[in-house]
Amino acid sequence: MLNNIGLPGLLLIAVVVLVLFGRGKISSLMGEVGKGITAFKKGVDEGKGEIENASNSVSHDSAAPEQGTVHDRNSEHQRG
Repeated sequence: MLNNIGLPGLLLIAVVVLVLFGRGKISSLMGEVGKGITAFKKGVDEGKGEIENASNSVSHDSAAPEQGTVHDRNSEHQRG
C-alpha cells in the first residue's frame, strides 16, 4: 500500500501536516526527535563500551589460574 505513494503523495501529506499542526509545532517536534536520536546514539555507544569492558574483564579472568586444589574440586564433584 505504501509502495505507491510517490513524491506527489509525500508532498501532499507534508502540506496537510503543515496545515494541521503549524510551522512552530512541527519545528519543536523535530527538535525533540533530534534530541531523542542523539540520546539513543549515546546509549548505544555506552552499551558498546560496557560490553567491551565486560569482555575484557572476562578474558583477563579466564587467563588467571583456577583457585582451589584437586581435593576441593573432587569434593564438589561428589556432592553434585
